[in-house]
Amino acid sequence: MPALVRSILVLGLAAFALAACAPAATDAVEPVLPDTVVDIAVENDGFETLVAALTEADLVATLQGDGPFTVFAPTDDAFAQALEDLGITAEELLASPELGSILTYHVVAGELAAADVLAAIEAGGGTAEVTTVQGQAIEATVVDGSVVLNGVATVTTTDLFAGNGVVHVIDAVLLPAEE
Repeated sequence: MPALVRSILVLGLAAFALAACAPAATDAVEPVLPDTVVDIAVENDGFETLVAALTEADLVATLQGDGPFTVFAPTDDAFAQALEDLGITAEELLASPELGSILTYHVVAGELAAADVLAAIEAGGGTAEVTTVQGQAIEATVVDGSVVLNGVATVTTTDLFAGNGVVHVIDAVLLPAEE
């Protein structure tokens, strides 16, 4: 066999072997989700106050449970603004007997993706209410193309999925009505 033919055969066999070892083009790679909604807050910048509050209110273990949960997660900037508006310090918030109620007012039992929230708003003629774990409802509307909760908190990032639910980032802290 001439050297040129043998070289072409060897190259062809090598290419075939490499192609056989490669994953098929149709093989989908499953994304690795964080285990829990708490992990999303812990693993991402901008949620230090939320994590501290969840820890202080003894809610971490609950939100690491099976769920599913939908969490409307205020950022550190949202907490800073709320503290300023309320005229209290972070330490006073963390020591507040209302802390657990405030935090559970940001949690809904079940997994509501952004599409679910938008569908509920459309079905409700422009408004949807979801009952929180705290017991009171949050009102969702669409304002200038963004979902707004209770007229004060805009959803800035949606659909951060975890193994036990989903997190939507909001730019304000929601406060339940006084009972």
